[in-house]
Amino acid sequence: MCKKKSKKPCRRQAQILQEKICGNFKGISDPPTVIPIWLAPTDAYIHGTFEIFNSSSSSGPVTGTITSQPPSTEIDVSPGNSQAQSVSSPTSFTITAALGDSGTWCIHLYKRILL
Repeated sequence: MCKKKSKKPCRRQAQILQEKICGNFKGISDPPTVIPIWLAPTDAYIHGTFEIFNSSSSSGPVTGTITSQPPSTEIDVSPGNSQAQSVSSPTSFTITAALGDSGTWCIHLYKRILL
């Protein structure tokens, strides 16, 4: 914390905040369609971990696409399995699923704020 009478200039301290967002997905058409899950401005988050669980009752694999810096990363998840991927500077997350595919997703986001 800065003291007002100090001769040295105050430095702002950074704090890392974590956010967790989870939900369900369900494919509604065949051929598979892209389901938008999450979108953020560039440089809003410093890091993110994205996880998909594909139900064992799904008809086939689902694909998660994470847009970040460096560019996009894809994760393919077969029925009855889960997979996670961590990236720097994430900006969007989508899931491509076909009719009958379903499961859950979770996102852990990290943001740096100055105090």
